[in-house]
Amino acid sequence: MELVTAALQGQRHALARLLSLIENDGREARTALSALYPHTGHAHIVGVTGAPGTGKSTLVNALAKEIRAQGKTVGIVAVDPSSPFTGGALLGDRIRMSDLAGDPGIFIRSMASRGSLGGLARATADVIKALDAAGFEIVLVETVGAGQSEVEIARTAHTTLVVEAPGLGDDVQALKAGLMEIADVLLVNKADRPGAAKTARALEAVIHQHTARRRDPHVWQPPIIQTIALDGTGIPEVLNAIYQHREHLLSTGMWEVQERARVESELLTVLRQELLARLQAQVGEERIRAWVGRIAQRQVDVYTAAQALLDKESEG
Repeated sequence: MELVTAALQGQRHALARLLSLIENDGREARTALSALYPHTGHAHIVGVTGAPGTGKSTLVNALAKEIRAQGKTVGIVAVDPSSPFTGGALLGDRIRMSDLAGDPGIFIRSMASRGSLGGLARATADVIKALDAAGFEIVLVETVGAGQSEVEIARTAHTTLVVEAPGLGDDVQALKAGLMEIADVLLVNKADRPGAAKTARALEAVIHQHTARRRDPHVWQPPIIQTIALDGTGIPEVLNAIYQHREHLLSTGMWEVQERARVESELLTVLRQELLARLQAQVGEERIRAWVGRIAQRQVDVYTAAQALLDKESEG
């Protein structure tokens, strides 16, 4: 289709329209993604996550500037909450990235999470593919930093940056959310604030506990870097750590292992969505509501009802 061809040729307006098409889903979007897919697989996808208030947007802004200073192109996907009541930043927060506008080597796309599990919009992975196909060498994906978004971004990204900041209460609050399990690079942002060194030491202690139990040379040891994103302090070191992690993945064969795991997860997700939609269409809303009523009245349990619906669908 013409839109895909134009986007692959570097036409920004066409790419913007293509991303809108992808976000809205539908048959045309599937056709476009099918045409784009052979051109993917080149970008380094970097996830940026962490609790609200850690300065993720400012950090992404600073990273993008440093990447451009090195002559590389960068796509930015900022996943924002759909509602002002979620406690995160809305699209207005992208104003701080306004100084990146006009650079042909940068493309910024904000997406609403639409309440999806993990805070990542359902179409995020497809938008990343489009930016990858369009030739952007590094794609930064900033999540809302709520719920299970950390786990979801780890499945999507090659390298995951977990951002902490001092003065947010518990110095190791990230550890409670299981972020240590998915962090490839740990950042203590706003390092000019009191308590930054204490936060870094707490993270280092936990990393030491993890690595003491695991001596596998294939296991990456996440560095801890203190940054001040507002003035660029520590940003070159962060980018260097990202590059080192990429080399580690490639040299150990883990890049391919990660890619296969990501593809499997994505395939199973699409299969679940498609099979559920097909089942609902086959069974019909009226029959599903009838079963809901029986379950609510304790006439039957949810597993029996689900099996009965599946059996009926297979007979049809």
